[in-house]
Amino acid sequence: MADSVTKRVLTSLAIVLMAGIVTFFLPNWIFCLMAVFFIGFSLYEFFSIVEKKGVFVYKYFGTVTGIIIPVAIYLHLGGGYANLEPFFIVIACLFTFVLQFTRRDNAKDHLTSSAVTLFALFYISWFLSFFIKIKYLPDGAQLVAFLIVVTKINDVGAYFIGKKFGKHALIPRISPRKTKEGAIGGLVLSVLTAFGLSLFLEKIPFVHAIVLGFLLGVIGQVGDLAESLFKRDFDVKDASERLPGLGGVLDVIDSLLFTAPIFYFYLKIFIFPS
Repeated sequence: MADSVTKRVLTSLAIVLMAGIVTFFLPNWIFCLMAVFFIGFSLYEFFSIVEKKGVFVYKYFGTVTGIIIPVAIYLHLGGGYANLEPFFIVIACLFTFVLQFTRRDNAKDHLTSSAVTLFALFYISWFLSFFIKIKYLPDGAQLVAFLIVVTKINDVGAYFIGKKFGKHALIPRISPRKTKEGAIGGLVLSVLTAFGLSLFLEKIPFVHAIVLGFLLGVIGQVGDLAESLFKRDFDVKDASERLPGLGGVLDVIDSLLFTAPIFYFYLKIFIFPS
């Protein structure tokens, strides 16, 4: 158990250090590559799990298409090119069905196969691509850091507080190890962390910070439970064993998939209204 926790902590620190250096000190195109890296590996893990369940998917098509979306967003925001994000999403939908026409078997799972492929593109690729949009907002690096820290401190709090004080399962049929005590502890930590960070972030007033802390804390837990729901359906513990102590790349970003777009839209509506 101690060895598992040590691996989890060391791997987490390595990821945080890498993300911090890329976000604050390196050019935006490298930040885009980091997003592509996380999206690409997460999609590959997701499609691999689905295949093991017996669902036919075009794994490589879905993975390659998924990494085009963040690149299109970067080229628009960072390179001044036309906004091709909606175009590529529509093309991805179109070709997902066109590829189904090329199958030579008498399959009965065309709808399931198409739906799973499109779901992954939206759920993983498009949602995580909002990090690039956030990065291009005023003080974008600080906002990205705020989002990651407030969301992940919820994960950390829920994990350790749940292990120490957890007695009541949150939703046992989905994730028997997650507890109500851990969920409440993680949420409180998110709110307190958001408030503390607002003291150093001019763009986020403390009232908005408290709202965001609560919002990101709740939504982050929904994202974490959503992946737990999929993994239970697929009969796997982790998306992969790529990251020691943490599982797969998808296991790392699960809580961020919903918080990233919600955070972006909150900022656009309340902090940076145009």
